[in-house]
Amino acid sequence: MRILAYAQLLESYRSLTLQSMSTAFGVGVEFVDKDLQKFISSGRLNCTIDKVHGIVETNRPSSKNAQYETVVRQGDLLLNSVQKLSKVCMAIKEVANRLIGKDVETLFEDMGKTWDYLLADPQLRWIGPEKGIIHLATAAVDNALWDMFARFRKKPLWKLISDMTPEEFVRSATFRYITDAISKEEALAMLREREAGKVERETLVRKIGLGQHYSGGTICKLTASCTKGLTISVGYDDEKVARLVREAIGAGFTHFKMKVGANFEDDYRRANLIRSIIDNPSSFPEGYQPPTAGSLQGKNAGPMGCVLMMDANQVWDVDEAVKYTKGLASAKPWFIEEPTAPDDILSVAQGHAAIRKALKPDGIGVATGEHAHNRMTFKQLLQAEAIDVCQIDSCRLAGVTEILSVLLMAAKFGIPVCPHAGGVGLCEHALHLSLIDYIVVSG
Repeated sequence: MRILAYAQLLESYRSLTLQSMSTAFGVGVEFVDKDLQKFISSGRLNCTIDKVHGIVETNRPSSKNAQYETVVRQGDLLLNSVQKLSKVCMAIKEVANRLIGKDVETLFEDMGKTWDYLLADPQLRWIGPEKGIIHLATAAVDNALWDMFARFRKKPLWKLISDMTPEEFVRSATFRYITDAISKEEALAMLREREAGKVERETLVRKIGLGQHYSGGTICKLTASCTKGLTISVGYDDEKVARLVREAIGAGFTHFKMKVGANFEDDYRRANLIRSIIDNPSSFPEGYQPPTAGSLQGKNAGPMGCVLMMDANQVWDVDEAVKYTKGLASAKPWFIEEPTAPDDILSVAQGHAAIRKALKPDGIGVATGEHAHNRMTFKQLLQAEAIDVCQIDSCRLAGVTEILSVLLMAAKFGIPVCPHAGGVGLCEHALHLSLIDYIVVSG
């Protein structure tokens, strides 16, 4: 990834100082110098380093100079983007510094208390509080700490937490600001009630696995009930949509999600095309057995047990979301995901709560949460009865500790959790969260 970033920067500039590049990437000048020399010597970067002045100069044909001049602004945009990412990295270092010198077993013993400590620095807290760069940084540190905990115990994360007693689980979550939704005592009682079935549920997932959602070539989302799903992106023509759906059916997929919001006529046609395929017995291989009725409850599943979902990626205002989604009701979607701004929750005439209420007569639910800042946002979504599916993000919330708190709230309110993730390793992280939810919390 670094070679690509270096190459793009040097494509857009005649020269850059080693100092500016080190600042952009949040690393030392010596690191950049050695890194560049390695790529130059291997022939992967076409540039030279002026050691005297600390300048990296690109080697370009003279005929290309005018062309390169036109992309300098693009280079500025890229550099700014890299600098923004480096600010998150700097925030991570500041949060992590709070753990220097701490005894790891003391930290592991009460991960909820450890999480509270990470957020307790008055200067760092001021940057948020509990949102934005500092919350993303806390997520990175908390997730890393949980990974360390699991490695120390020689267990995968899901198994580490699944093996906890209810008391240990509650100590590993945070309850600050959410006790009006769920108290420690309520959480403890709920976990004890589900304790008896943990072994059976773990045995089941070890046998059949846990479902996954497939999008754009990468596993991106775990479904709530041991099923597999495919996402159809905006811009696919009808032939490609039909082919992907049929291929997914052949691979055992039963949940299908399509992106919507760009053009109603296209969305209406594609939605009903997908529904016509997933409800047609001839689309399925011989011997196909639909999922059990219990796993399909409330999902608008068709006669073959397949489910259609829609994702608007926050494209609409509230009234527009209601009108647009109602227009697609003939395709019988389970839910509309992120129909409006993620922060619009509670207002009487607007927000997710209003959208859910308006769509309820059509049997269409609302899913959101991948851009929710923190557990308090989820608390409000749940208390306002604004969602049918709770979509935690593996790194938007401040790590595993805060996620455990949201899992507990969702279970209390009877709302299924469908984790969101994207990026290197994060989809695998989300799988652990789904396993924890199923085995320990929601049952």
